[in-house]
Order: sequence, then C-alpha cells, then structure tokens
Amino acid sequence: MSQLENEIKILIIEALGLEDITPEDIDSHAELFGDGLGLDSVDALELGLALQKRYRISIDPETRNMRNHFATVANLSEFVSAQRGA
Repeated sequence: MSQLENEIKILIIEALGLEDITPEDIDSHAELFGDGLGLDSVDALELGLALQKRYRISIDPETRNMRNHFATVANLSEFVSAQRGA
C-alpha cells in the first residue's frame, strides 16, 4: 500500500467519522460505495471537500469518470496524484 493510499484511508475515517474502522480494514481495491464500505452521496461530498482541503486540489463535478475516480481508495490515490501533478 502506498503512503498516499494510507493517508486517504485515514482521511476517509476522520472526515466521515467512521469510529470503528481502521485503515487496515479498508481494502484499497474494494468499492467505497454501495456494497463495499457502504458510503453514500453525502459521504462523497464530504470526502470531496476533505480531499480538496487536505491536498489543495480542485475537484470539478463535471470531470469525466468522476464516479470511477471515487470508486476505490486506489483510484482516489491515482486521481489525487494526477491532480497534484497538474
């Protein structure tokens, strides 16, 4: 697991108040929404804001494949890396 993936897992836990979950409980390739971690659209908004604040990136909801970017921790890690490099 990359350092960024671990940071994102911690951010998810803190931003969404997931008290009974540790970073090790979150599989980097497991779905974050629906049957996976069980996040919903409100969680997505909160997570998006937390990512923007923490990594000083811009998230445009009109971006193609945004749903895919937020699908897993691994995808989020790639997205944040790409945004920081842009």
